Amino acid sequence: MKIVTASEMREIDRVTSDNFGVSSLTLMENAGSAVAEFALSAYPDAKTFGVICGKGNNGGDGFVVARKLREAGKAACVLLLCDPSELRGDAALNFQKLQAPHASKTAKDGATSRSREPSLAVKPFAIFKGWEDANAEAVLQSDVLIDAILGTGFRPPVSGLYAQAIEKINASSVPVIAVDIPSGADADVMGNQTGAVARADAVVTFTAPRPAHVFGDLTSGPVVVAPIGSPVETIQSSLNLNLLTAKEVAPLIGPRPRNSNKGMYGHVLVIGGSLGKAGAVAMAGFSALRAGAGLVTVATAKSVLATVAGFHPELMTEPLEETSAGTIARNAASTLAILARNKTVLAIGPGISRDPETADFVRAIVRDAKMPVVLDADGLNAFEGRAKDLNRKDRNHPKDREETSKDVGESARPALVLTPHPGEMARLTGLTAAAIQRDRVNTARQFAKELGVILVLKGDRTIVANSDGEAWVNPTGNPGMATGGTGDVLTGMIAGLLAQHPDRVFEAVITAVYLHGLAGDVACSSGPTGPGTGEQSLVATDLIKAIPAAFFRARLLAAEPTVRIGREADFRTAFSS
Repeated sequence: MKIVTASEMREIDRVTSDNFGVSSLTLMENAGSAVAEFALSAYPDAKTFGVICGKGNNGGDGFVVARKLREAGKAACVLLLCDPSELRGDAALNFQKLQAPHASKTAKDGATSRSREPSLAVKPFAIFKGWEDANAEAVLQSDVLIDAILGTGFRPPVSGLYAQAIEKINASSVPVIAVDIPSGADADVMGNQTGAVARADAVVTFTAPRPAHVFGDLTSGPVVVAPIGSPVETIQSSLNLNLLTAKEVAPLIGPRPRNSNKGMYGHVLVIGGSLGKAGAVAMAGFSALRAGAGLVTVATAKSVLATVAGFHPELMTEPLEETSAGTIARNAASTLAILARNKTVLAIGPGISRDPETADFVRAIVRDAKMPVVLDADGLNAFEGRAKDLNRKDRNHPKDREETSKDVGESARPALVLTPHPGEMARLTGLTAAAIQRDRVNTARQFAKELGVILVLKGDRTIVANSDGEAWVNPTGNPGMATGGTGDVLTGMIAGLLAQHPDRVFEAVITAVYLHGLAGDVACSSGPTGPGTGEQSLVATDLIKAIPAAFFRARLLAAEPTVRIGREADFRTAFSS
């Protein structure tokens, strides 16, 4: 799903109306309907809804919300923060509809019935006359507030009456649903917002997310992206930045053919482990199996092989020559070259250690690999200060010189997938971790483009970038995943998906990243099957156990008409039926 700027969103709306015949009034009707539908599903027991409207199109959306809520039998009180004469266009038309008597409806038996009009102690709509006015107080005391003051076209700072309204919303203790974006927020900001911004327990936006919806931490609950009628071809963006959703994942996790056999789903070779770090490579190997790989072999230092083999009987193991410290030795490269024959993917790094001799081994394996490589943990650290050795676009590399003579393009070399956290990324680039965190998207994009690799920059909103400069943002995952071993699980899942889809490398990587975060959300949150771990108690093996449920939930989410950005707990209404 493309991420667009506020100005691009306006252009999408214009093109939808001008070129595809979907009127702006219809778009507003659909937008308000989407908010009302979410409000009714998220707060089914709420009896009163207070809708606070500004004078622009965001207020117009709010008028539709109020009308739809009333049609559903709810008491919806509207507070308009301007004189009606200031309303223009579609907003003015929907304000008129709000004031008109409710149209008759035809019952199922053909008889005419009046719509269910709730009894209200105050006017169903009111013009602002002061915060002490009975209508203003009634709106603020509703069971749920709808913030329809300012939309994504607004540019801060906010002042005057709107700033007062935001202050009132923030002082309220009732749930708040923001229409399009919390009032006062700048839709194009990727970091922290400044100035007055309304709080929100949920945000319902339309067609495509803006940067702040993804990076802005605008709400304690979900951001819902609802389609309102714009064809896919109208959604254009100059950002080259995409939100990863279940819809992108679904094509790679569909049902398998009945005549399946393990040879159809690849053979992963996981290389890692050392004395005291056997668990990391075992988790990576088993995660590859859980992600669907047909076969997984773990190659590890001889002294820890028995420990690794004892974790999961499904894993095959192979011993490698080791150093006196119990790490993989340099001369194990020749043994590994034999083991790598007929393997589909190599995953290198979990638990492998930073022993200098082991680092030489890692560099040799990555250099000579003839199949895709997933490089993680101390496998990445082996290239500290030597990132140029990872270059898949280096035409002076011996392998590339040979390929050039065959008129083979730059992409002919096997894919290299790097999965650093900010500290490892700092060691690769020479930047500080703080500098990387300040500009995660561009750092990942530039590194991947320059070296011709796929980069998975882990963290809150993991970034996946490729050599074309394309970047994807993953919304799944939670702070509970900040614990040892979760990166090893990701390494295994990426390798497992790559083994099954060697001809769809980038799609396999983003699918694994999404499912990894979703598994963390599933494991962390409570649900119908019992209490989850919570953020403090989550451990890496909880993710492995949750991988099957993540696959199941991703399939369900892909079938939903809306897209939700948020944690697993925010998705529960999607599974209520």
